[in-house]
Amino acid sequence: MTGVIVNVITVLMGSSLGLLFKKGISQKYTDAVMTGIGLCTVAIGIGGILEGKNILVAIISMVLGAIIGTALDIDKRINGVGDFLSSKMKKKDDKVSLTEGFVTASLLFCIGAMTIIGSLDAGLKGDNTTLFTKSVLDFFSSMMLSASLGIGVMFAALFVLVFQGGLVLLSSLLEGVLTVSAVAEITCVGSLMILALGLNLIGITKIKVANYFPSLILAPCVCALFEFLGKYIPALS
Repeated sequence: MTGVIVNVITVLMGSSLGLLFKKGISQKYTDAVMTGIGLCTVAIGIGGILEGKNILVAIISMVLGAIIGTALDIDKRINGVGDFLSSKMKKKDDKVSLTEGFVTASLLFCIGAMTIIGSLDAGLKGDNTTLFTKSVLDFFSSMMLSASLGIGVMFAALFVLVFQGGLVLLSSLLEGVLTVSAVAEITCVGSLMILALGLNLIGITKIKVANYFPSLILAPCVCALFEFLGKYIPALS
């Protein structure tokens, strides 16, 4: 869990610095920074999508994931956590929703190949190298995000602890399921969600990205099904 703890600490540190900088930054610069972060997030998403090897896996995973996520209303539940924190800390002069910062940062920090691969390496091999690298990236990301979205980004550290920590603890059970092919498809699906998040940050869309979380779980399952069926139907392999 060392890598996870370090990641949590770097998010807290980066967020704290961002909040300090926020006090001296006017709204027009904050908006410009937010757009820049959104564009970079879109670029990251597009790059990750190309990791996928079978677009049908991504399509099926996203469709089924959207149905399940919408039925469970995951986005509303995660926003509910942010709203609860916001009700305890909201200031009258706050222009940015604490919930927006919490949800945006939580998704950005926890969706992606580095989270999955890093957590598995930490849990199975005791190798925290990937998580340490991710921690450095999250430090700068949290600093920039909190300067634009406020204190909600800091609370995303809790989500990082629960999500990544859970993956590390469950790594021995996930080892057989998360093959190289499965990780590639998870990366593709996760990157589609990151792309959607980036479009939200820019202000083009208002996609409920969290409702697609089940897609990350379905991707390796659909991938395994396609690999099995590919033995009999080559077109699916």
